[in-house]
Amino acid sequence: EAIAVVEPLGYDRHGRRRYRYVTFRELDDDSTRIARGLRRMGVESGTRLALLVRPGIDFMALVFALLKSGAVTILIDPGMGRRNLVQCLSDAGPEGFVAIPLAHAVRVLLRRRFPKARFHVTVGRRWFWGGTTLAALRGGLEYGRVSVAPAVQQQVEEPPREPLDDGSASQSVTDSMAMPVPTKAGDPAAIIFTTGSTGPPKGVLYTHGIFDTQVEEIRDRYGIQPSEVDVPCFPLFGLFNAAMGVTAVIPDMNPSRPAQADPAKILEAITDWRATQAFGSPAVWSRVGQYCRDKALRLTTVRRVMSAGAPVPVPVLELMKDCIHPEGDVHTPYGATESLPVASIAASEVLGETAQRTRQGAGVCVGRKFPRVAWKVVRIVDGPIPTLADAEELPPGEIGELIVKGPVVTREYVTRREANATGKIAEGTEVWHRLGDSGYLDGEDRFWFCGRVAHRVLAESGPLYTIPREAIFNQHPDVRRSALVGIGPAGRQRPTMVVEPLPGRMPRTDAEQQAFRDALAELAQSRPLTASIRDFLFHPAFPVDIRHNVKIFREKLAVWASRELGG
Repeated sequence: EAIAVVEPLGYDRHGRRRYRYVTFRELDDDSTRIARGLRRMGVESGTRLALLVRPGIDFMALVFALLKSGAVTILIDPGMGRRNLVQCLSDAGPEGFVAIPLAHAVRVLLRRRFPKARFHVTVGRRWFWGGTTLAALRGGLEYGRVSVAPAVQQQVEEPPREPLDDGSASQSVTDSMAMPVPTKAGDPAAIIFTTGSTGPPKGVLYTHGIFDTQVEEIRDRYGIQPSEVDVPCFPLFGLFNAAMGVTAVIPDMNPSRPAQADPAKILEAITDWRATQAFGSPAVWSRVGQYCRDKALRLTTVRRVMSAGAPVPVPVLELMKDCIHPEGDVHTPYGATESLPVASIAASEVLGETAQRTRQGAGVCVGRKFPRVAWKVVRIVDGPIPTLADAEELPPGEIGELIVKGPVVTREYVTRREANATGKIAEGTEVWHRLGDSGYLDGEDRFWFCGRVAHRVLAESGPLYTIPREAIFNQHPDVRRSALVGIGPAGRQRPTMVVEPLPGRMPRTDAEQQAFRDALAELAQSRPLTASIRDFLFHPAFPVDIRHNVKIFREKLAVWASRELGG
């Protein structure tokens, strides 16, 4: 009977936010009813269904319904852009769409791209494309309760409409179609796409066992307890909340544009529901932390902030650590779409120890591995490493590529399958995943991230890794962020530092640009790590990934820099 999922509505006449919410029992019964409806449509175990629904209660119910039905859910971030989205969907070969009307309209226009699609569910009003609706799968029953924030008023303003445990629901639960469909740990559960930050997005196959283990690892590592309240600014994390007995309060934001999130609305969700935890990308917490500092606000109920997707800048950690409960902490789980979680570190350890080493060019410490993950740093190879016997393990302190295996590590790509040869390493029947991240292990078995392997600059003097060198220039008071790129052929690349100045600090005149370059050159010569960098360019706004708004597309910057330097 505890509240499972909360989604924001509008405001009442007093200016108070109204919310719709459901209990765990209601979510469980509703997803069972939907799953049974999918099976009656002809959906079988292994049927691939694309899910294109906005974050909220319906999204949560549908994901669990698809899992219960045995279907394989295709999950794609719409923020990756229409071209990538359509291509990823086409590559995944969906046999149906569970989607909002706009997505169905696009599907009909591009029907030749989806020749297998025949099972269709519209979430909302169905027009001319056939299939059924979510309302029909629910048997016409509506559920959910509406109230103002419970921190303001506990009274339910509208009673639940047709509770799910009425007579029709009971009959549904006891009919011959048992739910959920039996599954094994190795059975496919979902196809989730990478961000495409270092190449075209690839579809990663998740199994039921991987999801189960992720829940256990995350819960146990952070000590998450049932009855906690989380504000997940990344919708998929809300699914973990439900599996852990944690209330998920969906904030009023576009999760595909985290850098544009309104911090006041994030705080509204946290304070209205007395959240104990919040999850989001560094782009979200940068805005929230700055807002809290400017407004002198404190989030006294929050004891755990989690941030993932890219290294979290130290100033963001400081801002968030200062505005939550004094005994709380900010955790930065590390991993990839293909293997998550891998490691984690807390802001208290970063600010107390590793941040100073990061500023000196040691890389970014992402912490210690999760218990059921095995990892090694191996010598970098530009090409396949067929078996573990072909990999050369490096000692602590030496930079190489991180590889991982374990029950949270996916075994294969199911689209762009050629990537399996370069992304996976066989060890008998087990599979290691190549994270594509360069770095090293220290004496405490912590991994220090030094940048993407594909982004290293292959100069005549040897490889130059991006993150350690960029950290030197990021300390300049006028620099927002920097990116090291290589110009020219591999082995003779010209290291070039591209700088994005802080707002209002972009040099306009030739004299201003020269003065800025001279300052950066002096900074470069002050450290052996950066002494070989002689070229500096200024870019007004780095191209970054859509999902997290922090991963820099260095490949695009390299092309731009080459043009600027006449290369």
